[in-house]
Amino acid sequence: MIYKVVLVKIDHRSTEATKVQEILTQFGCSIKVRLGLHEVSKEFCANDGLVILEVDGDPNELANMLEALNKVDYVQAKMIEM
Repeated sequence: MIYKVVLVKIDHRSTEATKVQEILTQFGCSIKVRLGLHEVSKEFCANDGLVILEVDGDPNELANMLEALNKVDYVQAKMIEM
């Protein structure tokens, strides 16, 4: 079995998260698992974060999702296959 994982780093979460969410909704049928991480405490909430996706589906559709994510300012997305 091949696992496909997409890592999405967002550097300006407060302004770019909405754009990322719209893209993830558009490609939602290709996303099996989603996990969002950012540092948070009582005194601090990080403005950068990491979204981890397990994806599946048409390779062209996944490539389109990566392309759309990478067009967003302050966002980097990469897929890893294992």
